[in-house]
Amino acid sequence: MNSKQLGNLTELQCMTYLYELGYSISIPFGNADKYDLILDIKDKLYKIQIKHSSVFLDEDGEASYIKFKCTWQSHNTSGYSKQQYKENEIDFFATFYENHCYLVPWAECCNEKILRIKPPQKIIKKKGISFLEDYLAEDIISKL
Repeated sequence: MNSKQLGNLTELQCMTYLYELGYSISIPFGNADKYDLILDIKDKLYKIQIKHSSVFLDEDGEASYIKFKCTWQSHNTSGYSKQQYKENEIDFFATFYENHCYLVPWAECCNEKILRIKPPQKIIKKKGISFLEDYLAEDIISKL
């Protein structure tokens, strides 16, 4: 699959997962918005940007972490440039891995987000390490 197909598949997987949890989903018309869907939770609307994640393996060939970009590309007559999402543009990033959807608050992301499946071999500082298990969609939603 090419990158556009992988992105579309991730969107469908996240939408299906969230819908199966019992939440209403709205999809913006066209391709002009920074978010891919609106999630209605307890009568509050959340803007979700969905990103495909790449899986990175450790030296034993086991999944160690996933990573996704937290930027978007714009273009004009000068060419392409990467842009960061602003606080008012999205509330969460969503991604899909191993049959689960994960939600990461916008405020916890910069240019990319790494979600650890297992701890790194050498932990210098535990602060700043994000673990995949802490972002399971239903757990994040239950805290809203």
